Amino acid sequence: MDALSGAGPRRARCSLGAASPGARAAAAPWARFSAWLECVCVVTFDLELGQALELVYPSDFRLTDKEKSSICYLSFPDSHSGCLGDTQFSFRIRQCSGQKSPWRAEDRHYNSGAPTPLQREPAHYFGYVYFRQVKDSSMKRGYFQKSLVLVSRLPFVRLFQALLSLIAPEYFDKSAPCLEAVCSEIDEWPAPVPGQTLNLPVMGVVLQVHIPSRVDKPEYGPPKPCSHENLLPAPVILTSVHELDLFRCFQPVLTHVQTLWELMLLGEPLVVLAPSPATSSEMVLALISCLQPLKFCCDYRPYFTIHDSEFKEFTTRTQAPPNVVLGVTNPFFIKTLQHWPHILRVGEPKMAGDLPKQVKLKKPSRLKTLDAKPGLYTAYSAHLHRDKALLKRLLKGLQKKKPWDTQTALLRRHLLELTQSFIIPLEHYMASLMPLQKNITPWKTPPQIRPFRQDDFLRSLEHAGPQLTCILKGDWLGLYRRFFKSPHFDGWYRQRHKEMAQKLEALHLEAICEANIETWMKDKSEVEVVDLVLKLREKLVQAQGHQLPVKEATLQRAQLYIETVIGSLPKDLQAVLCPP
Repeated sequence: MDALSGAGPRRARCSLGAASPGARAAAAPWARFSAWLECVCVVTFDLELGQALELVYPSDFRLTDKEKSSICYLSFPDSHSGCLGDTQFSFRIRQCSGQKSPWRAEDRHYNSGAPTPLQREPAHYFGYVYFRQVKDSSMKRGYFQKSLVLVSRLPFVRLFQALLSLIAPEYFDKSAPCLEAVCSEIDEWPAPVPGQTLNLPVMGVVLQVHIPSRVDKPEYGPPKPCSHENLLPAPVILTSVHELDLFRCFQPVLTHVQTLWELMLLGEPLVVLAPSPATSSEMVLALISCLQPLKFCCDYRPYFTIHDSEFKEFTTRTQAPPNVVLGVTNPFFIKTLQHWPHILRVGEPKMAGDLPKQVKLKKPSRLKTLDAKPGLYTAYSAHLHRDKALLKRLLKGLQKKKPWDTQTALLRRHLLELTQSFIIPLEHYMASLMPLQKNITPWKTPPQIRPFRQDDFLRSLEHAGPQLTCILKGDWLGLYRRFFKSPHFDGWYRQRHKEMAQKLEALHLEAICEANIETWMKDKSEVEVVDLVLKLREKLVQAQGHQLPVKEATLQRAQLYIETVIGSLPKDLQAVLCPP
């Protein structure tokens, strides 16, 4: 057993039993497997050691002792949850510094086409957990307690929960051979490509999923089955790889959805105290999904315990609370995080009947006891007025017993339109800062993107503000002013500025390729010509690495220009620029 005693990474194995250092090298390189998962872990409860890592597969995947410890503690519900039977939840941990795996070309290709919130995480691992706790008289403690954990950099919670539902029950019955077979099947899957619908066979079932693309239009129904394949057995169609049932998650807080949306938009520190890891992780993931298509730029932990390596960092009172959304189940956090400005305490979600009792807004000073009632404990006052029409429609849907996915679609559409109404004026203003294409000439450095001036933007809202697309009234100006101070404005601005700078470079490359290069070279010195070659090569490398949005024809012409220019130089310079 690989316990938490500081043992180093496991070596490769021929099977999941006996060690064999060269096995993985001799077998498959796991390239396709690692496009979806980093590794699979099995965590068990040891009487002497507590939670312990029983297995990592592929067995030569390197986890630090700190990462192993985090995975072990976060893979089990804490003692306050009392989870009997099977339960699923998720967590997110920071990857240890200095241990980052190299960023592969496939990762960059996926991220270039994926919506920003669904891009592969460079510095965090997601853990998707299937935990089983059942009475077992053969065990010393009287219970069988074990977790199967999928570790990935992809935020595909729905897909990996569905995968665990197939794998885990079988694994708990048949153990290691089943797991090895499943990993081999995953290693045969095609890589996730944004915009494609894929068929993923596993354990006699075919999961059909659509990988979202940044050019996809929002859809609320299931993806259409692939018409060009007659699959037997018929595929199980997942309506989404990542979207949760928002209506079920938000049932107890529907009257405060807009307040919570504002808190997420502003990157405010928030604690979600829930009765179980399943409820806590789903609520945290639902909250951060409120901002889509805007990327959530703050840290978030769907499930967090007192054993986490960041516990001291997040609970210190010597500085302001960090911009983190924490999901916890231990009431101890009420005392430990009492200085945090926003605490949401919720009960178990209900699946049927009338709308459950809504949590009330309460002052943080009332949150003093461990048995505090459910509520949103905050002194924050929302900038926008509540959408009463939305709540009425949701209540009417409950009364008429409309399908839950219909209710979720209504709620998701409302939040999407709210976020888009907020972001569109920012996008329009940002686009106005881009230099005109007529000012981009081939032989001069491209003009600079003009600076973002907050006062100019706020003045533009009078005739081009969110009121054009959103009926909600309120203090939009005040909300934008607070947004400018948040990590989300910084993240959004940096991303948009980067994209615009790349577009500018691409337009400049196109202008060079459309110009007559031989005419330009006539009166130029060798130094100027060599400088042009080096700059063109640099742009070509950027473009080929999917960092510049240019057409293939432009790349081919740029390569031809480089060859033409080098051919005009003396032989000694040609040898320097094109060594054999």
